[in-house]
Amino acid sequence: MLKTRLLHPEILDTLGRAGHGSQVLIADGNYPFLTGSLPTARKVYLNLMPGLVQVTDVLEALVETIPIEAATVMVPDDEADQPIFTDFRRILPDGLDLTKIHRFPFYDAAKSPATALVIATAEQRIYANLLLTVGVVPPT
Repeated sequence: MLKTRLLHPEILDTLGRAGHGSQVLIADGNYPFLTGSLPTARKVYLNLMPGLVQVTDVLEALVETIPIEAATVMVPDDEADQPIFTDFRRILPDGLDLTKIHRFPFYDAAKSPATALVIATAEQRIYANLLLTVGVVPPT
């Protein structure tokens, strides 16, 4: 039995294989899951129906499971903060800033060979895509 709240076997398997510098994309319901990532990235579909599961639900589970070194978000042309960014900042570790990049550069970043895992959600809020970089676990 696992002690972590994250129980999804495919996500746990991929995170266990990912190391420092690997990336995890948590994508909203509008993200092009197949064309917006490389075929080598494992894709896990949690988009049951509109609104279930949300990006923030996945983020809460990941924050408790992996060290997060960086967080990149997609922004519109005016680079304005999106309402969901407040939730991201609340959930992410203290002091971790959001790196903002535009739509097509975000797609390019998500297509990096470093992206090990793409988690499809049914998030309905726009610009709710989050690309996380796995950090290191310090020695005990």
